[in-house]
Amino acid sequence: MTDDTPRLGFCCKFIPDAPPGGYATQKAAKDAALVMNATSVTIAHLRRLSPNAAREKLVAVVTHNLGALRRQVEWVAGRPPLERLLRLVSGVLPGYTHPEVRPLYAEPDLRAAIEAGLAGIGEAARAGDVRLSMHPGPFCILASRNPAALENGIAELDYHAEVMAMMGYGTGWHPHGAHVNIHVGARDPGIPAFRETLPRVSRTARDLVTVENDETSFGLDDVLRLGDLVPVVLDLHHHWIHSRGEYIEPDDPRIARVRESWRGVRPVSHISVSREEFLPGHDPERAPDFAALTMAGLNGRDLAGHSDMMWNRAVNALVARHLAWSDFEIEAKLKNLASVGIAQDVAPALGLAALAAAAE
Repeated sequence: MTDDTPRLGFCCKFIPDAPPGGYATQKAAKDAALVMNATSVTIAHLRRLSPNAAREKLVAVVTHNLGALRRQVEWVAGRPPLERLLRLVSGVLPGYTHPEVRPLYAEPDLRAAIEAGLAGIGEAARAGDVRLSMHPGPFCILASRNPAALENGIAELDYHAEVMAMMGYGTGWHPHGAHVNIHVGARDPGIPAFRETLPRVSRTARDLVTVENDETSFGLDDVLRLGDLVPVVLDLHHHWIHSRGEYIEPDDPRIARVRESWRGVRPVSHISVSREEFLPGHDPERAPDFAALTMAGLNGRDLAGHSDMMWNRAVNALVARHLAWSDFEIEAKLKNLASVGIAQDVAPALGLAALAAAAE
């Protein structure tokens, strides 16, 4: 994705708007959410079933998940252009890398259904101008001294790349802006080990992977050392925590290095803000002051947690400035409700006042 059209969006889970008067029952609320969200099944559960029942259960879960992801993509495609970005849930194919389950995924009928379903999701995303990504869990790392953890990390990254490939994003350097984002891994062995391990993953994975800074072990300056290999995803909230309070601006020289790492593709960044419960009564027009908050007794772990909504308009204004060069995944707990909220907040600053009014 090489154009300069700004995009922002939510991550993995969809929260339906309640109908007027609310849901009649708790079950009705759960059913509304289930339609739009992937579900899962554990290996332990499948083990307790007969072979036929395990197969039927897995097929049912995968069929549901493919439908839910398609509905999420179609919902995002129906939003204003500013909101056409979506991080897909990793567990669309539960247990895909597990040796006990992998033979089920190799069965021709299920394989054909998966390929058709994922191809349709990719086609819907491209037709709707929706940018897609995936973000494996923290166990998907390429730097570790534990051989088993390293093998699992490689397998998980290759799985995510395979899913992306079946959606039509398996050729070339981050096609249509698609990417699979991970963290570096263990502080020891760190950056050098990431470099050594990267060639062990599939070619498709190497063309899709990105790496982000975190709040503890690998700050922005650290991950920029990998910018010659993979694109760097700037997480503004992680940077604020790691730097103990810096709000990095678009004219910072490091931003140019982040952009260069994407090699002509429009970058993606992450944003969140500290939880509302730790900053009660905080002025939403004033960006949180890390030094003042820690002096008041809060610690980095308190401040690192993600808020429900993007409640701080000063932070949102920072996002608006960065949208000149990067798209944003909104890492807030209320998911699409939060991403719609910040879109309405930043649209006027982007000259999209009419869009903001239409979205309300």
